[in-house]
Amino acid sequence: MKISISVLVVIHTAKGEVLLLERADHPGFWQSVTGSLDSHDEPLIEAAARELLEETGIDAQSFGKNALTSMDHSVEYEIYSEWRHRYPPGTLKNTEHWFSMFLEDRVPVQLAPREHISCQWQSIEHAASMCFSPSNQEAIRKLNSI
Repeated sequence: MKISISVLVVIHTAKGEVLLLERADHPGFWQSVTGSLDSHDEPLIEAAARELLEETGIDAQSFGKNALTSMDHSVEYEIYSEWRHRYPPGTLKNTEHWFSMFLEDRVPVQLAPREHISCQWQSIEHAASMCFSPSNQEAIRKLNSI
């Protein structure tokens, strides 16, 4: 069962491009890197780095200590009904912690085929408008103030 604490990692470049991933279980749903903690004591930054590597093949450590940073923001949202079966019975809410992964330029992406079927780089505004999740849209738009 999934833990109802998750991370969202917005990957972006110096040119203002954002990497979006298309969900394998829901084609047409675009998002940033997301994932739940593996254990209640897993540090959030480690969960963000792990999910980043698992979903894109991008190793945050290879880009320097400050490439992956907390956006110092979290949101609580209602878990979509179609995904509630992944959580303990009665779990309706998830707390999502936001992170930013800064890259000087685009890098090759190796998708986890069970999770994502395609990816694309888009401008901040276009990327935000493509995301199905309102919190993901908000996290991407927050890049304008970083």
